[in-house]
Amino acid sequence: MFSAMNLIQNMNRVDRWSEMPHPIWIDFIRIGLGLFILAKGILFIQHTETIQNIMAHSQFKWLAFGLAHYVAMVHIAGGILITLGLITRIAILFQLPILLGAVIFVNSKQGFYVENSELWVSVLVLVLLIFFMFFGSGRFSFDYYMRVHKEGTY
Repeated sequence: MFSAMNLIQNMNRVDRWSEMPHPIWIDFIRIGLGLFILAKGILFIQHTETIQNIMAHSQFKWLAFGLAHYVAMVHIAGGILITLGLITRIAILFQLPILLGAVIFVNSKQGFYVENSELWVSVLVLVLLIFFMFFGSGRFSFDYYMRVHKEGTY
């Protein structure tokens, strides 16, 4: 039977699992993912007109200007936070709608053929974001540092 208590207990189990020591190489994947998202955000700023033109030909043309700037700012801020491992899950929550939109609405029209590497990259980044949403930020992160060095527990 589903209850709020069961949900809270399951969330506590997932949280305890994510705090367990995991291989360090996974932290380097998180750092690389954050740097990649940061670089994509910088590219979005450099090519805002191109993004707006792509959006103008889509079903979201009325959102083109705001959406292009939102994506750039969320990628830059989220990329920095994911790289540092600071409020990683919250940063990922803001990234997920962007990547879902990239996979479903923008890149999927061209399909999974070899020349469309952007769709493959978007799917890979989406999978990694979902993974780190559950996994957490790992040992080389500010989240871990703050958890270990809570105030008054030195």
